[in-house]
Amino acid sequence: MPEPESKGTVQLDAYERRILIALQANARLTNEELAKQVGLSPSACWRRVKALEEAGVILRYVAIIDPTKVGLGECVFAHITLARHSAKSAQEFAQSIRVRPEVMECFFTTGDADILLRVATPSVSAYDRFLEEYIFFAPGISQVRSNFALRQIKFETALPLQVD
Repeated sequence: MPEPESKGTVQLDAYERRILIALQANARLTNEELAKQVGLSPSACWRRVKALEEAGVILRYVAIIDPTKVGLGECVFAHITLARHSAKSAQEFAQSIRVRPEVMECFFTTGDADILLRVATPSVSAYDRFLEEYIFFAPGISQVRSNFALRQIKFETALPLQVD
């Protein structure tokens, strides 16, 4: 079963790594299919999956949707600089951004910008509305630089786990 390590990591054995690799490739596997694929009995496999869920290693199971097929084909990276560098201003911005459905990812970063957003939007004009109606009025922002993705070269959701 997963053993906690330092810095929030969890010690995983080869079976648990195989389970995670298989579920990252196809989370719709039945427990029996998964057990067979990783070389465990169904009951042992089920216990390990439950332990991985309880340890917070498996966060959730999702469907990956093609954004262009649902009208959200514009991917924009917004580099945001905060006016003040304080815990309070960072917390206020983080709280306000969590409720924005078009923001797919948000990172506090080092470098020229303080925050990096990945935004999914149907069009350039929709992104402009997002900026005008929300970002320009969000608390504590001094600068926004936007980069539109021209073409996606690689998209991967599976972490590069290795089986020892």
